[in-house]
Amino acid sequence: MTIKNKAVLVTGASRGIGQALVEEALRRGAAPVYAAARHPVAHPDQRVTPLALDVTDAEQIREAAASIDSLDLLINNAGIQPFDDLSDPAALEQTLTVNLFGTYRVSQAFLPSLIRSRGTIVTNVSLAALAPVPFAPAYSISKAAAFSLTQSLRLLLARQGVSVHSVLTGPTDTEMTRDLDIPKASPESVARAIFDGVENGEEDIFPDPLSRAMADGWRGGVAKQFERQNAALVPAGAAS
Repeated sequence: MTIKNKAVLVTGASRGIGQALVEEALRRGAAPVYAAARHPVAHPDQRVTPLALDVTDAEQIREAAASIDSLDLLINNAGIQPFDDLSDPAALEQTLTVNLFGTYRVSQAFLPSLIRSRGTIVTNVSLAALAPVPFAPAYSISKAAAFSLTQSLRLLLARQGVSVHSVLTGPTDTEMTRDLDIPKASPESVARAIFDGVENGEEDIFPDPLSRAMADGWRGGVAKQFERQNAALVPAGAAS
């Protein structure tokens, strides 16, 4: 798809990669752009509509979906990354509530609009979906689950004309990684690469130097081949 003149919604849009995605969508001519966050902020560009959306609040999700008549591109970006050691089940439950079930509920709420527009869902996952980060195992578990959700939606929605993309993001210079002394990509460069990947039709987008180093291995690997084989097993009428 091309972004110009498309209606775009970004969750977690008040900072970091989400904020950069809003700006990049505007740069590419998207309109309107819904900047969704728990605490939305005003934007000087009239093409932007701030939208109150806590992805853990089912009623707020329903209200947000009801307020938007047409949508072409949904970007599931909202997420949390606690530092934990799996000793407290509450940390895992909270992370799954946001990163997995929040993504699921938002995608389902906007699905009727996306089917009508033959639109696109993008989920900002993480390289942690492929290999756990030892200081954030709850985050890694939630992102692995969100990646599987994204792959499942891709299989189920293809016959309805909705394309589904995962973003396997490496370390990015945001509040989540501020205290980590490691090389990081800028949110702006990641946002550009995400939209490039969508426009180029890449199912799995690797938007930064670390992730790009793994892209060819993933796309040509046995796991991706297995995903493609399983696509043939989707029954007629699935997700209709």
